Amino acid sequence: MSRNLCLAIVLMTLAACGSGTNTPPSRLDDACSIVNERPAYLRAMKRAEKKWGTPVAVQMATLYQESKFMSDARTPYRYSLGVIPMGRQSSAFGYAQALDGTWDDYRDDTRNYAGRRNKIDDATDFMGWYMDETFRRHGIPKTDARRHYLAYHEGHTGYGRGSYNQKQWLMRVANEVGSRAVMYDFQLKSCGKI
Repeated sequence: MSRNLCLAIVLMTLAACGSGTNTPPSRLDDACSIVNERPAYLRAMKRAEKKWGTPVAVQMATLYQESKFMSDARTPYRYSLGVIPMGRQSSAFGYAQALDGTWDDYRDDTRNYAGRRNKIDDATDFMGWYMDETFRRHGIPKTDARRHYLAYHEGHTGYGRGSYNQKQWLMRVANEVGSRAVMYDFQLKSCGKI
């Protein structure tokens, strides 16, 4: 086989593997490490913050909880009788775990018809859009990662009804998101990223 043909095969194989964004950053508890390893994440989050007013640390904490920064994250399968696959728990997909219907609403509202849930720029723009809507509907300050996460998880209608109050596990998770946002904010300020 010629050298050029071998090189072409190797390059096509590497291109098919993607850029490695399907794997999360190596140190998820260190915001500075995350953005140093994936500078595109910080650029995307800063653009969303500028456009929608959602702080970088709030976005990061939500991304951590929803997908652990995995671009192709999906909900687990449901099984009948413990062995028969019955489909996924929901249509949530991508960095932001956006549901099909909510993603369609976002694309229609923003006219971002080419947007993809597995692209960090689109995922952070989606989160900014959603949290901006949450602010307008429920008055939650954009710095309040805990309550924004509750509204993000339950949807605007569910949040308005207080459906989260019957879900102690969700209240615990929302508290963790709030704490993580504070930690990420402190870290990013300490390393001069925000």
